[in-house]
Amino acid sequence: MDFSLDETQTAVRDAARRLAREKLVPRAKELDRTGGFPEESLRELGALGLLGVAVPEPLGGAGAGAVAYAAALMEVAEACASTSVAMAVTNMVAEQIVRFGTDAQKERFVRPLVSGAAVAGAFALSEPHCGSDAAALRTTAVRRGDRFVLNGSKQWITSGDRAGVIIVWARTGGEGPRGISAFVVERGTPGLTAGRPEHKMGLRGSSTVPLVFEDCAVSAGQLLGEEGQGFKIAMSALDGGRIGIGAQAVGLIRACLGASRRYARERKAFGEPIAERQAIRWKLADMAVDLAAAELLTFRAARLKEEGRPFTREASMAKLFCSEASNRATSQAVQIHGGYGYVDEFPVERYFRDARVQTLYEGTSEIQRKVIAREILK
Repeated sequence: MDFSLDETQTAVRDAARRLAREKLVPRAKELDRTGGFPEESLRELGALGLLGVAVPEPLGGAGAGAVAYAAALMEVAEACASTSVAMAVTNMVAEQIVRFGTDAQKERFVRPLVSGAAVAGAFALSEPHCGSDAAALRTTAVRRGDRFVLNGSKQWITSGDRAGVIIVWARTGGEGPRGISAFVVERGTPGLTAGRPEHKMGLRGSSTVPLVFEDCAVSAGQLLGEEGQGFKIAMSALDGGRIGIGAQAVGLIRACLGASRRYARERKAFGEPIAERQAIRWKLADMAVDLAAAELLTFRAARLKEEGRPFTREASMAKLFCSEASNRATSQAVQIHGGYGYVDEFPVERYFRDARVQTLYEGTSEIQRKVIAREILK
């Protein structure tokens, strides 16, 4: 399998790289300190087609596919992990509407998403009592004439208070996966309320909120796919989302390796740069190996998705390895920096905090192992 980028993919990656280095890097520290939301950055990403990298051009996207998306997300995550999370979820939401939505839904919701006019997309699946066990959700959607009325609550929703377009999962039938449907809900719909943003360890520039639905009525035309098809849509989205987490992790590993290499060359101890010490060299070598493996696993999963081939196992492998590797890399980057790695004068302490959640969201490492084992044993 050839992982070299073609002309289109290279152009998308380079556009993301320029924006990331010129605009996102200078903003990242302040976003982390203040907990601000990267709305300006998202609009700039939208202007470049990076909020809909795999969305067809007639709908306003770049039409460049999953590999270009992964390459672009790596660049953004290397510069600002918080911005990359909002970018990833927005791409994921737009892709699901393109795949499962009606023509009317595509026109109404996808264009504002990919242009940045909707600011961001949100994916409302998890609930306070269930994360990994998504089929146990309790939010309900009761049909009343030509409308569905939603009641319930969601938890850990990225960009939930900022997103103009939200995919919401609710129970329209009996227990279990077959009773779940998906709906496209717009910000400002009566009965939809966002709660207080969570105060998180990392990704502080990415808003994470609970959502509450109290007699929130949406038209039947906002049902995404068929009634009872929601769980299938969610699992499909998560497969692609795991490629996104792999790409985010790659970006953080790159950032750690770059920062650690620079610091090791400049910092002197016992009369020479610490880069001359074997202990430091081995840490850098291990980081570089993890980076190479993470890139290959992520691009393999993205290539399979782009070719329309099964990629569930490969996406989980990429997500598992890359998220664990990013935690190793950020920990070693702090260690290489010594005491300076523990203060925000250097960015590695931010990388350390940003990486931790990657083994948790979009399916924990334990869930990834479950998925991989299931696929092996089929």
